[in-house]
Amino acid sequence: MTTPTDLLFTKEHEWLRIDGKIGTIGISDHAQKELGDIVYIELPKPGMQYGSGDSFGSVESVKAVSELFMPVSGEVVEINEELGSAPEKINEDPYGAGWMIRIQLASPSETADLLSAEEYDEFTQEQS
Repeated sequence: MTTPTDLLFTKEHEWLRIDGKIGTIGISDHAQKELGDIVYIELPKPGMQYGSGDSFGSVESVKAVSELFMPVSGEVVEINEELGSAPEKINEDPYGAGWMIRIQLASPSETADLLSAEEYDEFTQEQS
């Protein structure tokens, strides 16, 4: 799968898509492949506020449980309810139907610390 160039990434393998003042967050294709079949996801409730780097939930696969980390600060405005009954959407379409939460960005300037798609691809190749 090609890494979408309209996304920003963390070194913890979360991605962020910005649309105005709203950010959509999920995990990368690389992360879902490393995890294997995802069987459960724990997401926050709308209204919860987080700082950049805070844990906002977890994803459980047949191999492991991994924490999810906020790429930037913000308030959760929406969660992907479908993942509760169909967590496999993260494996099937990590950059589309497998999105996890949407946030109101607290400080858009925090995105300067994130990786571009090209930088993220280089980072994951170095990790392999």
